[in-house]
Amino acid sequence: MARPIFLAGRFTETGTTAVIHSPYSGEPVAEVAQAGEREIEEALARAAGARLTLASEPTGERRGWLTAIAQGISGRLEDIARSIALEAGKPISQARGEVRRAVETFTLAAAELATHRDEVVPIDLDANSAGYRCVVRSVPAGVVAAISPFNFPLNLAAHKVAPAIAVGAPVLLKPPPQAPTATLILAEIAQQAGLPEGALSVLPCSNALAEKLATDPRVRVVSFTGSAKVGWHLRGRAERARVVLELGGNAAAVVCADADLDHAAQRLAASAFAYAGQVCISVQRIFVEDAVREAFTAKFLERTRALVLGDPLDEKTFIGPVIDDRAAERIVRWIDEARQRGAQVLLGGEPNGRMIPPHVLAKTPPDATLAREEVFGPVVLVDGFSDFEAALHAANDSAWGLQAAVFSHDLRRLRRAEEALEVGGLIINDAPSFRSDAYPYGGVKGSGLGREGLRYAMEELCEKRAVVTARG
Repeated sequence: MARPIFLAGRFTETGTTAVIHSPYSGEPVAEVAQAGEREIEEALARAAGARLTLASEPTGERRGWLTAIAQGISGRLEDIARSIALEAGKPISQARGEVRRAVETFTLAAAELATHRDEVVPIDLDANSAGYRCVVRSVPAGVVAAISPFNFPLNLAAHKVAPAIAVGAPVLLKPPPQAPTATLILAEIAQQAGLPEGALSVLPCSNALAEKLATDPRVRVVSFTGSAKVGWHLRGRAERARVVLELGGNAAAVVCADADLDHAAQRLAASAFAYAGQVCISVQRIFVEDAVREAFTAKFLERTRALVLGDPLDEKTFIGPVIDDRAAERIVRWIDEARQRGAQVLLGGEPNGRMIPPHVLAKTPPDATLAREEVFGPVVLVDGFSDFEAALHAANDSAWGLQAAVFSHDLRRLRRAEEALEVGGLIINDAPSFRSDAYPYGGVKGSGLGREGLRYAMEELCEKRAVVTARG
């Protein structure tokens, strides 16, 4: 039986369904109802109608919903993790980690409400304003259209839904077509938590209808995570809305001669190949100081060879399939292009459909597609450097700027990296794929606009309102 959509607080059949297939086996694993134009319009109207009521809900009420949702997710951890493994091909141990992070995301949102407060601004600065008082309030901007991707189908949706609930903004979520079930389970949990009707809709639908949703004039904030092409297109179309974009990356790591090479090799191998590299902050380019390049590379290859490629439901699997045939074909094509242009394959293997063994390449031309674009697959490039400034320049030589890493204990080098690297996040002595759900996460250059991380996302969803009280 197909799972219904969640329309403004109620599960609703639509008469149209889509079958979800496992990227590992190709077998059908779920069937989900699809929203049409009528359902999209009703969801928009219900959200717009609930906007003022939801904004006026007491802080304690909103905190209670968030806390109950966090508890509900925790109680269904295995159920949700299995759906992610089946639909998105994420290894089950990593899927459980994602669900635990979603619990933390809603918990952090609830905690932020204790410090999310108005600000008093002194304006009695001259005779004309003496006795006047100004309070700056953060008020929800209005209806939020949220579009989330397949690679973190629960937690990236949570980073949009949780801050919206926290500030009192209705949110319309379009889940990824490849893996929608996790967010529909989230809707069940939200309903059980007592979230009022109109506060949340989860609307599996076509991309064309998602664009209609995001560009409707009733929508005041668009929060999108996904491909750069689609994200920048939506920004151009959503003329009246604030737009938050979390897009792609081409993460670099710089490994210096004084680094702990065992630690760096272990963390970077995990970063490059977890979930087949389908993470926008997976390390894709590693620059190693010449004095330790040979030693690091040997350790890195040893760590990589130990990673298990296989069935996402197998507890030992670390690398599963890429999401679909189109992605697999593109990744293989880019590897072949780099090889033809002189790249040296240090580690590889023959792909089997969507199952691509981890690939490590060296001496890749800097203008090769693998070096310039986001591969979103199990491929990493390793090259050397003799000059630290040149390594920083190479790391910056990208249209992307999401996160980067530097492994070193030299404070001068670390300070220089802080100043020079053009990224939204710099990770020191860990992989660029490290992320805490609390800190401001986002990119520069082609990697996006705005920030997630609960407090920062809540700010993105609010507008400032100055309330001035006259004397007398």
